[in-house]
Amino acid sequence: MENKINVGIIFGGKSAEHEVSLMSAASIMRAIDKEKYNVIPIGITKRGNWMMYDGPIEKIENGQWENISNKLIKDRPEENIFSVIPIGDKSLGDKIPPVLIDKIDVVFPVLHGPYGEDGTIQGLLEMADIPYVGAGVLASSLCMDKVYAKKIFEFEGLSVVDYFVIFKDELEKNIKDYISAVEKNFNYPVFIKPANLGSSVGITKAHNRDELINGLHEAAKYDRKIMVEKCIECREIECAVLGNDKPKASVVGEIIPSHEFYDYEAKYFDDGKSKMVIPADIPEEISDKIRKIAVKAYKALECSGLSRVDFFLEKGTNKIYINEINTMPGFTKYSMYPLLWQETGLPYDKLIDKLIQLALERYKQKP
Repeated sequence: MENKINVGIIFGGKSAEHEVSLMSAASIMRAIDKEKYNVIPIGITKRGNWMMYDGPIEKIENGQWENISNKLIKDRPEENIFSVIPIGDKSLGDKIPPVLIDKIDVVFPVLHGPYGEDGTIQGLLEMADIPYVGAGVLASSLCMDKVYAKKIFEFEGLSVVDYFVIFKDELEKNIKDYISAVEKNFNYPVFIKPANLGSSVGITKAHNRDELINGLHEAAKYDRKIMVEKCIECREIECAVLGNDKPKASVVGEIIPSHEFYDYEAKYFDDGKSKMVIPADIPEEISDKIRKIAVKAYKALECSGLSRVDFFLEKGTNKIYINEINTMPGFTKYSMYPLLWQETGLPYDKLIDKLIQLALERYKQKP
């Protein structure tokens, strides 16, 4: 035990992707090298409570972990050097857990979406001076915001699908103007997306004006910034990138969704009807180009550790459009990111080990 590295695996969170995080974390806990790493599971409830968990892994996946966990912070603020910084609901008195400061060598923040993949937890860990897996504060926040990520892609000369931005606080009073602007610039169908969310949560495809209005209101439930995107006839291609200063790209894969597009239900609850084709059945020169673009985009947004870079390959023209970068993609054993690396020659357990080592390497480079 003394020679093991203590890895804090943080899961759950306040994001709409809470359940996805539970699945990813449980899968990592099952596969991690127990001879090399001592796992310290830390759950965050949807209300923002931090909980220490030491029960069965399967109870993480079904959400029952909360009933048998212990709150990390109770009546011992003197043990917590960050006791002045509240986390979540201030009335709950939740603070940065002292276990993060005292016992953990490195954190694997298996959190998807806002409050986990957007730079917030990364900033917390920077303040606590703890190494962590994945992108830093800047890269996490930029990649989480689909609009700003697109702006950087465009600056780097990468092709993106045309889009239009709408803000929630202006939606009701100017909805007619926004509808007119969308219809002037795009033909139906169009996609409506919350700017800061993943796993296709809140995304809809509108085929007419009524569906556009409903889609705007649906996206507004999840974010103050909404993106309306042109719909193109395309194939959905994904590439996994791994590394810090010298990242490498995996083989590329293709998603063939069971629904009209790869929405939340198709990703996680369609009983395997959606298909992942790895490697993707595309010409080698296109695959190589996608891999190069993936690394270029990864570097442009200063990513580190891992990211899954998503693309659209337009049917008929084979034009490549970069869609987005996911800095903490779904990480179950059967998720696209680990499967892409498995096909490239890096199995799941070794991938977990590599990510932890990359986190420690990056930490050592800090001034």
